Amino acid sequence: MYGLARVRKGDKTIGYIEKGSWDWGGTKSEPADVFAEQVPNDPVLTLISKAGTISPTFNLIQLNYEAFHDMVGGTLVGTEGKYTGWKAPTETVLINDKWEIDLLSGQTVTIHNGTILANLGGKLTVSEVSKLECQLKINAPSDGSAPYEINDTVES
Repeated sequence: MYGLARVRKGDKTIGYIEKGSWDWGGTKSEPADVFAEQVPNDPVLTLISKAGTISPTFNLIQLNYEAFHDMVGGTLVGTEGKYTGWKAPTETVLINDKWEIDLLSGQTVTIHNGTILANLGGKLTVSEVSKLECQLKINAPSDGSAPYEINDTVES
């Protein structure tokens, strides 16, 4: 698997992702070794006490007012299609949605229940851009299905 082609939150494609910023993150499975008196040096069984996870991080660099609203919440200023500003949320906002990550290698990673955590970051210089620094937390779907899956991309 390689190459980021498109990232969708719900039915909407989010903007440009900073080159080299996508990282699957997460944690490895947590083992619990079981030892026996008769075998002093090595475990006789390894149990998995916690499954491995992914928790992608990335930087969104195509910043427009709708991107701020979609990723952080808050309020858009102006009329649809002609927004002139954005106001940060005044209360804690929880943004959950389905996410799809299309890869150049022909697969799509589907995250059925993801919570986005995002904040304004980067630098204000003429050689760098501001960005939304994002982390996607993977939550268990309410129907008990797999938290994410990888399949061949279906063209739409």
